[in-house]
Amino acid sequence: MIETLLDPTRLIVAGRKITGSSAILLPFLEDGAIDWASFENHIQRTAGAGLIPAVNMDTGYANLIDEATRREVLRRTRDLLDGQRFVAGAFVADKPGDSWNLDAYRQQIDSIQSYGGIPVIFQSYGLTGQAPDAIVESYHQIGQYAPQFVGFELGTMFVPFGKIYDLDVYRGLMGVPQCIGAKHSSLSRELEWQRIQLRNAVRPDFKVFTGNDLAIDMVIYGSDYLLGLSTFAPDVFALRDAMWAASDPDFYTVNDLLQYLGFLAFRPPVPAYKHSAAQFLKLRGWITTDKTHPQSPERPTSDVAILQDIVERLDLLQKGSP
Repeated sequence: MIETLLDPTRLIVAGRKITGSSAILLPFLEDGAIDWASFENHIQRTAGAGLIPAVNMDTGYANLIDEATRREVLRRTRDLLDGQRFVAGAFVADKPGDSWNLDAYRQQIDSIQSYGGIPVIFQSYGLTGQAPDAIVESYHQIGQYAPQFVGFELGTMFVPFGKIYDLDVYRGLMGVPQCIGAKHSSLSRELEWQRIQLRNAVRPDFKVFTGNDLAIDMVIYGSDYLLGLSTFAPDVFALRDAMWAASDPDFYTVNDLLQYLGFLAFRPPVPAYKHSAAQFLKLRGWITTDKTHPQSPERPTSDVAILQDIVERLDLLQKGSP
């Protein structure tokens, strides 16, 4: 077991090139249909900014959409990116007490890979309900079908089937050669610092993708990211990342404003951040409506004025104004 981290400042890596992945919001029209045109534009916008699009994630309502919609998302993403890299959520629906269902995961993995994507393995009751050794063995089994995949720890504040693993299980996950990294969504700095420290000691090529939308500066300590917040402003995240690689002190100014947005959008109930994203993207003129999936919680309309202020501040930052 790794010792508790005492001085996280020792992890800071100045001038590092950050790998950014952005979970794509699935937008909706007034009549409840999916706004495919805005979705496609956002895929292209995200990839054009230099971020890796991540589709069928929580931001894309992975646990609420049906299989036909998942496949349509994959098809459109493949066609738009024309060989560029993307990742996609492999989601298996089950219920408490269900057994580990490797065949269901295999079907999701096969579907994602058939469209050219890299699977991100969502947790399920059947996966997280097992003993620690069995959880690790399950990821080894996944590796038989996926030459590359991304793991995913998801706190229960996001979904009830999530689980944050102990460090022994995380070490076991890093021992799966096909697992190229893992998204960590506990919203805890200390737990993520521990994972970075363990990664540095055990497998330096392993990517710790922060999912902490309340601490997006985790990238300075050696995390990369797979965030829902970055779907609000992939262009500004790309600007921030370039500033860090260039050792530009304005990184902190841009990061602070993005974090202000994160604190607003990811307040309880956390899943309502998707409505915040829709409100924000509509204000930017990037999607048609601020509608969400009908089973997703919403934010009050009073948020729009605050979000508009942030949009204007971000515009000024991009133009180089204070």
